[in-house]
Amino acid sequence: MSAGVEEPTARDLGRASMAAVEAGDRAGWLALFSDDAVVEDPVGPSMFDPEGTGHHGPEAIAAFYDNVIGVNESIRFDIRQSFQCGDEVANVGLIRITFAGGGGVEVDGVYCYRRSADGRLAGIRAFWEPDQIRSFE
Repeated sequence: MSAGVEEPTARDLGRASMAAVEAGDRAGWLALFSDDAVVEDPVGPSMFDPEGTGHHGPEAIAAFYDNVIGVNESIRFDIRQSFQCGDEVANVGLIRITFAGGGGVEVDGVYCYRRSADGRLAGIRAFWEPDQIRSFE
């Protein structure tokens, strides 16, 4: 970075990530990640990641966007608390997903973002429980 320009914090990057998802900005979201970033959403084995090892690198993260995020009509974040420590931030809140065909789901969780040395996202770790997902019309 040039002199006088502050590097983005983990909180800044988390907010940028959420804003890009809410705007449906695939290219903008993908541009936030460092080349060796990992997305774990949710952390551990899940319907999106059966082995529970996360989505590693640009191609896998792009596939995650296309298969999990981009297929929905909208995704909205309601962050109630945010805790930044060093190069990481943990956001406590709700994600509300409206499906393309109508209806949707919401789930409470803790959504963590880590900043890399190059000032981009090194990773996202989302802690939410699939059995706590609630439907809405």
